[in-house]
Amino acid sequence: MGFMHKQLFRAGLSLLLAFWVGFCSFCQPALALTDEQKLVAEVWRIVNRTYLDETFNHQNWASVRQKALEKPFKDHESAYSAIQKMLKSLDDPFTRFLNPEQYRSLQVNTSGELTGVGLQIALNSETGLLEVVAPIAGSPAEKAGIRPRDRILRIEGISTEKLTLDEAATRMRGPIGSAVTLFLQRDGEREWQVQLVRDRISLNPVVAELRSSPQGTPIGYLRLTQFNANAPLELAHAISSLEKKGADAYILDLRNNPGGLLQAGIEIARLWLESGTIVYTVNRQGIQGTFEAFGPAMTHDPLVVLVNQGTASASEILAGALQDNGRAVLLGETTFGKGLIQSLFELSDGSGLAVTIAKYETPNHRDINKQGIKPDKVISSEPMTREQIGTEADAQYQAAIQLLTKNSVVAGSA
Repeated sequence: MGFMHKQLFRAGLSLLLAFWVGFCSFCQPALALTDEQKLVAEVWRIVNRTYLDETFNHQNWASVRQKALEKPFKDHESAYSAIQKMLKSLDDPFTRFLNPEQYRSLQVNTSGELTGVGLQIALNSETGLLEVVAPIAGSPAEKAGIRPRDRILRIEGISTEKLTLDEAATRMRGPIGSAVTLFLQRDGEREWQVQLVRDRISLNPVVAELRSSPQGTPIGYLRLTQFNANAPLELAHAISSLEKKGADAYILDLRNNPGGLLQAGIEIARLWLESGTIVYTVNRQGIQGTFEAFGPAMTHDPLVVLVNQGTASASEILAGALQDNGRAVLLGETTFGKGLIQSLFELSDGSGLAVTIAKYETPNHRDINKQGIKPDKVISSEPMTREQIGTEADAQYQAAIQLLTKNSVVAGSA
């Protein structure tokens, strides 16, 4: 019996081995990947693990990898092209590859000092066209009259249709005193050309003044131009100073504020809110993070927030948090609608990868992306110079002053 059992076992084992060998005869021998192929595979893995849309724009993401790695690349540039092609299939302008130079440049620009024309730009996800989100206050672009939603058609005669966001930004950057020519178009108007001289861009994010309404109400006017690392502390100092000066109401001007750091937006919301949810971040598994206010608020005085089409990203998070919590009345125009969160990854060769990993939802679970935030009181505005902002020529500002001097304003007083 023992002998028979052994024979059967051996027969079974040899059958198993025969099957295994036979099966493997169909396999391709494993080939070592080149450095360029490893880079492409590295990008594929990061997107596979972190990208917001688990359908990968309704395509088989594994087959995208297979196709990209079919043959070796002759150099790094051809690998970069393959990566860009792979990412383009996601149809998300914010998920993008940065070559080593672009990646270094982005790191420098987030540190707080900028030189250039002072434009925040984005690709319109519906038209694919390069659009102005907002000009930075006091920048050459703002002084030239460039507005949110203006389309940039050409940079120095080169069509922007085939440029990535970072390529377009790189072409507009340059040393102080050098010039760049842009060709732009606005709805209902003919294309026009403007030459901008690059300059140092001031990133002081807060303008604060004590104003008076016609009825004599002391109103704290705060204009926030972007959400950089300094913004929460600067704004806290400004509110504290205005409180000491006797402000009884506030206008927070977020017009043409293109956003910036998520954390800065959350911290600024906490300055105004005693409690409540500020924002939800939602990844492909569902709600990933909830950010709350825990008090104490710096002031409970009535608050009006001014918004327009150039109010984007972290500005929309702040505006949505104050609106949904009943802390402020929003006045102006529907905001830009940029509600996606990108994470930045450094790759093995010193290049970088920005990946959309999550989206924002307001406390009432409104999706900001592509829809924007509609103000409580819609007031359109004519184009203004920087000097006219917050003056009699500023219809939205005047409407805010009127709202704050009426007894009907309840926001913030509860």
